Amino acid sequence: MGKIAILVFLIFLGILGFFAVENKDIVTVKVPFGDVYEIPKIALILLSSTLGALAILLVFFVRDTKRVIDNMQQSKRQRREEKVREYYSKALNAILGDKEEDAIESLNDILKEDPEHLDALLRLGDIAMSNGDFSMAQVHYKKAYSINTKGLQALLSLESLMEKMDRHEDALRYIDDILEIDSENLTALYRKRRLLEKREKWDALLSLQKSILKLEHNENDKNREEKKLRGYTYEYGRASLENGEMEKAEKAFRSIIKMDESFVPAYLGIAEVLHNKGETEDAINLLEKIFEQLNSVIILARLEDMLISVGEPGRLIRFYKSAISKKPNDAGLKFLLGKLFFRLEMVEDALNTLNEVDTSLLSTTEFYNLRGELYLKRNQIPKAIEDLRKACEFKKTLLIPYCCSNCGFRSIDWAGRCPKCLNWNTYKLDIYSTCKLK
Repeated sequence: MGKIAILVFLIFLGILGFFAVENKDIVTVKVPFGDVYEIPKIALILLSSTLGALAILLVFFVRDTKRVIDNMQQSKRQRREEKVREYYSKALNAILGDKEEDAIESLNDILKEDPEHLDALLRLGDIAMSNGDFSMAQVHYKKAYSINTKGLQALLSLESLMEKMDRHEDALRYIDDILEIDSENLTALYRKRRLLEKREKWDALLSLQKSILKLEHNENDKNREEKKLRGYTYEYGRASLENGEMEKAEKAFRSIIKMDESFVPAYLGIAEVLHNKGETEDAINLLEKIFEQLNSVIILARLEDMLISVGEPGRLIRFYKSAISKKPNDAGLKFLLGKLFFRLEMVEDALNTLNEVDTSLLSTTEFYNLRGELYLKRNQIPKAIEDLRKACEFKKTLLIPYCCSNCGFRSIDWAGRCPKCLNWNTYKLDIYSTCKLK
């Protein structure tokens, strides 16, 4: 390559010499804002060529120098990135090995190399939060957020931190920031739902739950969210009922029934609304009708309370006998009728009714405890002792517990929603003792 360059240069000098022989004229050159010079034409050509060559050499020199500097910077950056990857790998291994001090040390080494390393900042925040150092966690999370204000991970971490600190207003604010960036972010929507539920904001929850339902595409997920929508509608109805807003409450309960005709708490809610509005007869008729449709013992229990409260136990007895005539082998209905007779102090009728019960179908502590109490009132001590011995595990006199059909939770008080598994419409009266803890 060098020989070719020399050859080209010699050819160029030869051509220049040839031109010098043929062109001996003098050229006047005026320098801008300077003197006037007279030089041979060939000298001007030679000078121009030299300056052009120097300009090209300068361009190549600058380019090559920049390339060398860029290569040096890239090499330095690659070495730094390699160190950061090594530190981060060590940090992850330390976290998995529950070696927090080693993890913190490696993460801090990363920040020395790269002060804006988002993952390191978030990991340090997670460690601080898990150790209860909320102020330090907040420092790390906020720094990560300041580096990337559109990053959802930092906002989600800040929301979790605010929730742990019971600063629910701040947590909701961070969730709203997330939803401004991504209005269909289901993680943020679920978290907002949880916070609103804690604060019992049922009206806002209804609107939010409808948005979540629209975003679910899997059939199982849609069914789950539809159940939650019915549950939140029920809670909204209950809150309206407690606030004396009867129209809103009734509308909410009836909308639930349109979605699910087997939702027992909604019927009880409507009955309560009617009772509060002075339409007790309509409430009783509704409960009688729904019991025939759903055969729910809880409906029957509420009907019993309502009829006794208005002084119509005879109507209740007739209703029980009518139901038993349709299902003569239903031991549960006979037990409840016997319990009603006991409540009304109709001892003879109560005992006769309970003695008709097939104990192979119904053999519970509540049954034996009730019949033992009746034998005591009849002064039949041996039979009373025998039944009460069978009911020795019974804790509360004549109290039938409610049981969640989903998780097995037992309670002496009825609720539209199980406090353990948080599902609605799962309570039933455990008159057969068939509800076992899961």
